[in-house]
Amino acid sequence: MDPRPATPPEPAPPPGSAGAAAPPSLRRERTAPRRLLADRAARWLVTAGGLTIIASILGILLFLLIEVWPLTGKARLTRVAALGQGEPPLGAVVVDEHRTHLAGLAADGRVRVLSIAGGGEEVAAVRVVPEGARLEGVGATPGGLLTAALDGGRVLAVPVAFRVRFEGSERRVAPEVGEPALFELAPAPAAEEPPLGAYAVQADGRGGGTAAAQLAGGDLAVVRREVAENLLTGETSEGLERWRVPVSYRLSSLVVDGAGRNLYGGTPGGEVVWWRIGTDGPGGFQVVSAGEAGVSALALLLGDRSLVVGQEDGTLSVWFPVPRDEGGERLTRIRSFPGPSAGERAPIVTIARSPRDKGFLAADAAGGLGLYHSTSHQLLWRGASGVARPLGLVFGAKADSAFVAGAAEIAGFAVDNPHPEITWRTLFGKVWYESYPGPALVWQSSSGTQVFEPKLSLTPLLVGTLKGTFYSMLLAIPLGILGAMYLSHFMHPAYKRHVKPVIEIMAALPSVVLGFLAGLWLAPRLEQAMPALLLMVVALPAAVLLAGWLWSLLPRGLRQRLPTGTEMFAFAAALVAAGWGAMALSPWLEATVFGGSFQRWLLAATGLPYDQRNAVVVGIAMGFAVIPIIFAISEDAFTNVPPNLVAGSLALGANRWQTVTRVVLPTASPGIFSAVMVGFGRAVGETMIVLMATGNTPILDWNPFNGFRTLSANIAVEIPEAPHGGTLYRTLFLAALLLFALTFLVNTVAELVRQRLRQRYSRL
Repeated sequence: MDPRPATPPEPAPPPGSAGAAAPPSLRRERTAPRRLLADRAARWLVTAGGLTIIASILGILLFLLIEVWPLTGKARLTRVAALGQGEPPLGAVVVDEHRTHLAGLAADGRVRVLSIAGGGEEVAAVRVVPEGARLEGVGATPGGLLTAALDGGRVLAVPVAFRVRFEGSERRVAPEVGEPALFELAPAPAAEEPPLGAYAVQADGRGGGTAAAQLAGGDLAVVRREVAENLLTGETSEGLERWRVPVSYRLSSLVVDGAGRNLYGGTPGGEVVWWRIGTDGPGGFQVVSAGEAGVSALALLLGDRSLVVGQEDGTLSVWFPVPRDEGGERLTRIRSFPGPSAGERAPIVTIARSPRDKGFLAADAAGGLGLYHSTSHQLLWRGASGVARPLGLVFGAKADSAFVAGAAEIAGFAVDNPHPEITWRTLFGKVWYESYPGPALVWQSSSGTQVFEPKLSLTPLLVGTLKGTFYSMLLAIPLGILGAMYLSHFMHPAYKRHVKPVIEIMAALPSVVLGFLAGLWLAPRLEQAMPALLLMVVALPAAVLLAGWLWSLLPRGLRQRLPTGTEMFAFAAALVAAGWGAMALSPWLEATVFGGSFQRWLLAATGLPYDQRNAVVVGIAMGFAVIPIIFAISEDAFTNVPPNLVAGSLALGANRWQTVTRVVLPTASPGIFSAVMVGFGRAVGETMIVLMATGNTPILDWNPFNGFRTLSANIAVEIPEAPHGGTLYRTLFLAALLLFALTFLVNTVAELVRQRLRQRYSRL
């Protein structure tokens, strides 16, 4: 035992003193610099990544806008040359594609060739009118043909060609005047009857062609000459046909199409007359009224289908034959272009069509010049030509130039008109195209001929996009959401661990594989088993309800002895049995209900055609591509519902179904809505499935048994063949911009709705 007294403990220092130790709860530990640096770097990295994504999206948007913006440009005509006419002046002219030479027929009967670079210097002259003949009128056709009406009832057609050769790197253009073709419309003994000035001619350059004119007595004379060459012997044979028909109208202008099958005439009273020239000559004529003002000029647009009518009051209109229900065709006014204001109106004296599209130039007697486009129904440009009274008008071969011939000079214009076909109406509204019975919404960007009229309506593509999305979401939404609901709150965890990964792996299936299977495997089998599919729509839900009812009838003791989750196999067996039964009953159903053929019954009963690759096939294939996305996001939304809400509902006496539908489902609704919108965006942007499984036909209807074309599939199909910078090329970028805007709008609305739902159910 230690005798020393115990040492009393030292008193603790008062709180706040220097020697006091801070309690653990108040002690501040210094954060390691390395951790601070890592946190700061992670924050910078996340911020940079977010800004990069935003910049990328804005960059894509900016690129699309840059490519689309030229579609809004306006046409311009700029005067670039003034050529001296010389004596005698040229009444009608043609120009070569390189804009180096002009050729025209002068009043002295010579074809004069002028150099454009030389300011109108004459470089060649060839006499084509026979000696002693008198010119009654001159003209030109779009194919480089100079024409003339002669006394004695004769019409002359002179082909002019511009041969191009190269001397080293220098290009040389050599004008060549071909052999004139002479058509005698009023042969002896009526040779003294000259045409009245209204004449038309088309020639093939080999001496053949068709000519028509109104003679002094009022009759319409038509001559058709056909020249054929034997390829073996080189001998030529000629066939000549003449017709003369009485006409009760005095004709102020005539025009014949390139095939010599349709003849159009205009009268001073404002009537337009149409003759069909068959094997028996002109017959079956129609007369329509263009208005009170007289017809002063006629021209056929590219393709020789649309007729442009110019009148004394300066107005212009476009006509073409329209199919009638009772058969045949009727010449119909399709579009009207009003003239200048009342104080500036002057008669239209000449019209020149564009060699590239359905556009045309029109010049009036006061020197006014206008550029028009028929399909888009636009006045693209109007101004003064600088020529007092135009005698001739010609479009350049590349539609990038125009020349107006007057008595003293020839004015040259540079034409900048890159996208005349594009307006809001042609892109989204109905347009009356040639050979159509009425206005329609059509996408048809190309054809086998150069005279094709592009049809660039985006409406069928937009409807096709929504159609494919609708039918795919019709399958994906109920299966994805209800599957997620069952897996998260009803399925046994032992099975959930296997089922959920399998469904999510479905999202990794390439869309090209799904499209291949849908187009080549599913579509033909679905065509044979369509009655079975219709029966499954009723049989599968009925089988599920029946299986559930039978399961509830089992004794409670038996159900409790079965492993938890066994009911899933019972429902799966019921679905398999119902599907097998529907397939087995399909032949009987098709024979008894649909008369042996579902396709024929559908067409006869509803008027709807059945295509093998249709919206039903796409709905099934694209539904499988969208289901995993909707399922995964919805399952996360169901799982993230606070467990205390579920436990509280069950504790208050609600069963599992009531708890899920009345508590869990409203709480998870923001996430479910996001899942639906993400799936919608996935379906809208899908390309390969719709490209391979729809037939890719831009048909405008909601028939589930028809094909369609979407915006994304159309871009994939058309962009490789679209000329860079052309109208089709930029229209496809406009389709991409529309798709971009559609998905952006849907995502924005989805986010707003999700936030509203989140605020509404956040109090639960």
